[in-house]
Amino acid sequence: MRHPKTVISAIAGIGLGLATALSAPAIAADTNSAAPTSAVALSSPIASSQAAYAGSKEEAANNKAFFEAVLKSAAEKRAANPGAASVTVVYDASQAPSFASQIASSTSIWNNAVSNVKLQAGSNADFQYYEGNDPAGSYASTDGHGQGYVFLDYAQNEEYDSVRVTAHETGHVLGLPDDYSGPCSELMSGGGPGTSCTNTQPNAAEIAQVNSLWANGIAAALAKVS
Repeated sequence: MRHPKTVISAIAGIGLGLATALSAPAIAADTNSAAPTSAVALSSPIASSQAAYAGSKEEAANNKAFFEAVLKSAAEKRAANPGAASVTVVYDASQAPSFASQIASSTSIWNNAVSNVKLQAGSNADFQYYEGNDPAGSYASTDGHGQGYVFLDYAQNEEYDSVRVTAHETGHVLGLPDDYSGPCSELMSGGGPGTSCTNTQPNAAEIAQVNSLWANGIAAALAKVS
C-alpha cells in the first residue's frame, strides 16, 4: 500500500500506490537494488489524510518482475527436490517482528485459499518481510537479481486494516497485480475502497488466477532451471 513516491530509499515498489487526497500525480519512483538495511528504512510518517490510491506502469512492471523472481527461486528448489508434493515459497519474517501476527494470518489466508502453491516460514527464503517508516507506504519489491521483499509501513498499517495490507502485498508475491478501482471484496483493490474496508480474503477470481499462475508458471520456470 503506497503513498506518493517522492522519497524512497529502497527500490521501486509494487504496493498500492497511494497518491494524496488532493489528487496529486504520482511521481516516478527511484530505482535502487538495495533492500532496507535496517528495520526502519525511513523516518517520515504518513499523513492520515492521504487516502486516495493511484497506480503506475512502473509498479505494474515491478509487480511482474517480483513474481517472476520468486517463481524462479521456488523452481530452483523444486528442481533440486522433484519429489516434493507441492510448490513451496519460503519467506523470512525475522526483519518484521512487529508484524509477526499479520504475516502469520496472511500466510494462513493464502494457504487455505490456494492449492498450487504454499507459503512457509524458513531459511534459504525466496523473499523477506521488512518493517519501518516510509512515505511510500507498504510495498513489494524486487532488485531484478532474484531477490525480493515485502516492506510493511508502520503508519499505513495503523490507518488501514493491517492484515489486509499484508495479505495484499503477499498477493504480489503470488503473482497478482493491483486493481485499485476494484471493490472491497477484491483483495488486490488494496486501499482503493478506503480505510473502512477490512476484507482480508482473496475472491474466487483471485484464487483461480494464483492457482493458474503457479500451475503453468512453475512448469515453464522448471524447464529453464532444470
